[in-house]
Amino acid sequence: MTDRRNLFNKVWDLHTVRTLPSGQTQIFIGWHLIHEVTSPQAFEMLRDRKLKVMYPERTIATVDHIVPTDNQARPFADALAEQMMSAIEKNCREFGIPLFNINDVRQGIVHVVGPEQGLTQPGITLVCGDSHTSTHGAFGNISLGIGTSQVAHVLATQTLAMTKPKVRRILVHGELRQGVYAKDVTLHVIRRLGVQGGVGYAYEYAGDVFDHMSMEERMTVCNMSIEGGARCGYVNPDDTTVEYLRGRPMAPKGDEFEKAAKWWKSIASTPYAAFDDEVVIDGMQIEPTVTWGINPGQSIGVSERIPSISSFPKTEQKGAQEALEFMGLHENQPITDVKIDVAFIGSCTNSRISDLREAAKVVKGRKVAPGVRTLVVPGSQLVRKQAMEEGLDQIFREAGFDWREAGCSMCLAMNPDKLVGREICASSSNRNFKGRQGSPTGRTLLMSPAMVAAAAINGRVTDVREMIGKN
Repeated sequence: MTDRRNLFNKVWDLHTVRTLPSGQTQIFIGWHLIHEVTSPQAFEMLRDRKLKVMYPERTIATVDHIVPTDNQARPFADALAEQMMSAIEKNCREFGIPLFNINDVRQGIVHVVGPEQGLTQPGITLVCGDSHTSTHGAFGNISLGIGTSQVAHVLATQTLAMTKPKVRRILVHGELRQGVYAKDVTLHVIRRLGVQGGVGYAYEYAGDVFDHMSMEERMTVCNMSIEGGARCGYVNPDDTTVEYLRGRPMAPKGDEFEKAAKWWKSIASTPYAAFDDEVVIDGMQIEPTVTWGINPGQSIGVSERIPSISSFPKTEQKGAQEALEFMGLHENQPITDVKIDVAFIGSCTNSRISDLREAAKVVKGRKVAPGVRTLVVPGSQLVRKQAMEEGLDQIFREAGFDWREAGCSMCLAMNPDKLVGREICASSSNRNFKGRQGSPTGRTLLMSPAMVAAAAINGRVTDVREMIGKN
């Protein structure tokens, strides 16, 4: 009989422990990633109940959210940040968990270091107390963001109770035009389906566009699945996946790797696989995309004008009005008229070496516009090292960008990197919520790293296609 299970259902079945009386499924968790912000309370829960970490060898910790990206001398200037750092250091020592601390070359954003080390692999289940854990699904697995109480539960039991989501396949066919990147694809998907469109679903990304993407591009798309309301997102493993993992420190070695690679590819959804829903998108219709509002679904192509309130369904008009008022923008205003104060290249969405390379191509030989504050923050110490070996840091510095240490930085501003007042920021991060970048009145425009670079050079939102190949 033909197996009609898609990859999600295959992995779910492989990790099912039992069906609980509530109707939920108890799922075994292969890897648990933790960081300094959502883990302290979880460890206190264990202490209160006199529990141990069941499988400390299946948990790895890093520090990223509150880590300063300029002065990293200890103790940190921010007392709360220092308290969190001390807590994760103590907890990892006490419970026997490996920690990628700031003096460890493996340190970086949790969703960058997992794939980088080869920990993230096809067919596994992986969780982290961070909403953007969906990033890891790029490798063909079930990767989920969880809350602090669930972090404690996984530490104590290595399992998670879950309601099984439905699976929607998102097919993006054709090719992407020059100047259109993975970030534009994911913003386009969210714009089309809405920020609540994925509620109750896992997303399978498929089609020519994803087949041709690098692993780093796939990670960018899967990273923002959560912004479209999906529980997680994934891409089926293929030769691109296998070659990315080959030789990684935590990947299998020798014959074991070849056996693993064969199995990884075998779990991909077949042409016979069934889905609960399917959406088809023409990749050629996607252009560089920019958010204009206060959620990632409020976006337009760079050649478009900000939509009128009346163009929205009645149920969305109040939210659109609120967004325009907060952003200080106007109906029918060209998005390219919007001036910026800050440009941020970084975050777990877009801080990998390929992101920095694309931004550097735009920046090379040019200067940042007067009055624009700029930050380039690599996603890990290894990304930073590679970028410097390639001379990317010098390109950014010569243009007037501030080159920083690895960390989450201005994405969520739980560190010194923050917007001030009503500053408006061109950002390669994943969220443009009110107050997200550290100022209650600060404003965020999400876009690709190359688009951020173009905006920094011109001091306003710019179609990067006008700049590619001209420097």
